[in-house]
Amino acid sequence: MNENKKYSINNMLLAFITFLGVVGLVALTGFFLLTPPDDIIMGQAEATQVRISGKVPGRIEAYRFSEGDKVKVGDTLVFLDTPEVLAKLQQAEAVRRAAEAQNAKAIKGARAQEIAGAYEMWQKAKAGLDIAQKSYTRVQNLFDKGVMSAQKRDEAEASYKAMVATEKAAKSQYDMAVDGARVEDKAAQVQIRTAVAVRSAVIHVAGAVAEVESYLKEAALVSPIDGEVSERFPEVGELVGTGAPIMNITDLNDMWVTFSIREDHLKNIKIGTELDAFIPALDNRPVKLKVYYMKDMGTYAAWKATKTNGQFDSKTFEVRARPMEKVADLRPGMSVIKKLTIDN
Repeated sequence: MNENKKYSINNMLLAFITFLGVVGLVALTGFFLLTPPDDIIMGQAEATQVRISGKVPGRIEAYRFSEGDKVKVGDTLVFLDTPEVLAKLQQAEAVRRAAEAQNAKAIKGARAQEIAGAYEMWQKAKAGLDIAQKSYTRVQNLFDKGVMSAQKRDEAEASYKAMVATEKAAKSQYDMAVDGARVEDKAAQVQIRTAVAVRSAVIHVAGAVAEVESYLKEAALVSPIDGEVSERFPEVGELVGTGAPIMNITDLNDMWVTFSIREDHLKNIKIGTELDAFIPALDNRPVKLKVYYMKDMGTYAAWKATKTNGQFDSKTFEVRARPMEKVADLRPGMSVIKKLTIDN
């Protein structure tokens, strides 16, 4: 009975040892298979991307290109529906026509119907100023929240100031029409000053019209580069704000490879160094790269203690290298593998 019990215990112990051995062997195999060797560095192909956005808010009316399509410099990419800009243009043109008419009649004084016309032009200019002020307030609020660039805020402020000047000019025309009613004993010098003021108003209004027309051109956005449409963000019919991203254009002729390399592996890598690598996605096609950029990735990057006693730490550097020759079919995001020579 004791011998049977002893035999059973030995069998259990042997089975337990065998189980531990199998677990250890599997763990060791997984460690070597899943842990990349230190002499292999994986980089990623990247390319220049240009973000397409507009100066004025509006709705997406139509796209002319889909994701993956090739585009050329100057190709129209997207049309925006901007009724507010059209309304501003109509108001500015109305004020310009009125100012030009007043300029033609300045030396003749003003009749009652001319006074009424000047008043109507002033009211139109006030309406345009109200729209410009609201647009500037919205842009300023977005700038205060950190979601709008200073340039966009400055453009909105310039538009608002232009409309302020337009409104003042229209008000001046109305005041002159009221004060300059035709009388026989009107002094010639007064009429000359009136003509000069009216001509100045014409110039101001013309500038306001030109500015609104420049914004109207932003309703059709064009490609600034040759490239490929990589992303489209809003759908047709969606509203986009000033400076909001609409599309991304990728320049496939401006590509590079980014590596993250510990500084203890940088001994033979410097600016201008040529690297031999290969691209797994292209059937391990070899590629020769030239380093043009190296920078510490900062404290947020992964680091490794190089000494067990903690003498110093090894930081990670971002290393960028360009293919020395164009690589056909290389796409952004593809892995690029570089083997390092490690000194023992």
